[in-house]
Amino acid sequence: MDGLIVSLLNGLSYGLLLFMLSAGLTLIFSMMGIINFAHASFYMLGAYAAHAVAGALSPALTAGAAFWVALFIAPVLVGLAGTAVERLALRRLRGRGHVAELLFTFALAMVIAELVQLAWGRSAVPYRMPAAWGEPLFSLGGHAFPLHRLVVALAAGLMLAALWWGLTRTRTGLVVRAALSHPAMAQALGHDVPRVFMLVFGAGCLLAGMAGAIGGSVFVTEPGMAQALGPIVFVVTVVGGLGSLAGAFWASLLIGVLQTLAVGSAWSLAAPATWLGAADAARALAAWPLSRVAPVLPYLLMVAVLVWRPRGLMGVRET
Repeated sequence: MDGLIVSLLNGLSYGLLLFMLSAGLTLIFSMMGIINFAHASFYMLGAYAAHAVAGALSPALTAGAAFWVALFIAPVLVGLAGTAVERLALRRLRGRGHVAELLFTFALAMVIAELVQLAWGRSAVPYRMPAAWGEPLFSLGGHAFPLHRLVVALAAGLMLAALWWGLTRTRTGLVVRAALSHPAMAQALGHDVPRVFMLVFGAGCLLAGMAGAIGGSVFVTEPGMAQALGPIVFVVTVVGGLGSLAGAFWASLLIGVLQTLAVGSAWSLAAPATWLGAADAARALAAWPLSRVAPVLPYLLMVAVLVWRPRGLMGVRET
């Protein structure tokens, strides 16, 4: 039972990290209708930018102080890069349809991956959280829950609260939602709708950069991190419902817990076959523990959602 509790907490922490990344993608799609294939690449840029800023500041500051400064500067740099991408490229492609936007963001992801390898090489870089954050926060039955998992959860919670407050309780959020639903009317009232879209895209990239600055220090910062996590982010977005931040939140928690519990499970796929009376199948599946198929489970969940609920758990936007 103690191991199950710690696994659940680890799953929730991983799910909240997924939400930090998927929130930006969901925000961009819900406001602009753009499915950004390069979103995970901005996540990778956030990790590398934080590594570069922390390394530049390390001679003058302690490791902990340099990490905190990098945690604030790196997402801003990534957000500025996102605004430049929208202003210089995506705005010109908006009238050509979604195919042009998809092809551009796909090519942008390839370009960012190559630039990262040219700048930092093909190996992982030593970007880590302060050593004190790796200490166990508590331990249950020999299973430790590290402090950095709590940091990820707190950061994701603050980000969710800031998004909700900004979109529902501020004048800026009102203008953004008006530009989404009635762009012509918002333009007639004097609001610069293209500028609003540029800021929304930059904010989505900033959120991805924040996730990278935190996630890269928890896991590993290397050129394949975007390809490793990018598909899961799209799974979260589809399962939660395209355009729904609340759906992305619950889907992130569901997938994080599901995958974490499966990885740590000793349960075999032979059990269902045994219950169904298929002895031959049970013997064949005995060598397949659930942990072996854990990476496939999110995609199986996505297939099931697309079959039985195509709009996702809380989808609000037609695709």
